[in-house]
Amino acid sequence: MANQKVYKEQKVDNINMLPGDPKGLPDESFSKDTLVFIDAGFISKLSGHFGSGKYLVYDLKSFSENLCKKQNLDCKRIFYYTAPPFQSSVPTKLEEMKTKGYDKFIKKLRDKGIVVKEGKCQRLKIDESFIYNQKAVDVFLAMDLTNVPIKFPNVKRVILISSDSDFIPVIKNLEENGIKTILYTYYEKNRESNFSRSNDLIKSVYKYVLLTKNDFDECLLVN
Repeated sequence: MANQKVYKEQKVDNINMLPGDPKGLPDESFSKDTLVFIDAGFISKLSGHFGSGKYLVYDLKSFSENLCKKQNLDCKRIFYYTAPPFQSSVPTKLEEMKTKGYDKFIKKLRDKGIVVKEGKCQRLKIDESFIYNQKAVDVFLAMDLTNVPIKFPNVKRVILISSDSDFIPVIKNLEENGIKTILYTYYEKNRESNFSRSNDLIKSVYKYVLLTKNDFDECLLVN
């Protein structure tokens, strides 16, 4: 807890506000059940950043459950949104190797009860280079967030691990339905950083917390 960075607006008079609650609203009695929604592209990028270019090997389930505990919430279900590696019509050896590793990783997640939603990986050729983009991943995440009031009527808090401002309309819609979003994200003030801050995203959520390397270190796997 000591290393956890929690943020809130400075000029508020409501002493009952939760740390990181930009609206300064008092907390109310509610079910502790929560859902965790993970943007795989974001958390993978952050893992590589904290690992100094090498991806950290950690238990995603324990990672998610620990974040819930830090918010005094019970982790009911974890959703993970990603896309498999690109495969050519005639896969190369490298593509086959990447797909094999990916399939093994996804199976481990599903064996632990994590719900995995997969989009597609698109390859675009720009000049002589290839650019890879995930398609439909954010759409699946947004759809599942939107369906929370219907499929999980007892849930009044959700945890979103992302930095994508495209989720703002969904977050606002959830709030209108009595569900508050706790955002776990990361940004740096350095203009050249790969992690920039979205003020609109920060303002849209009930509470936001900056992830730290310690959050990953608490659930590292030993090879």
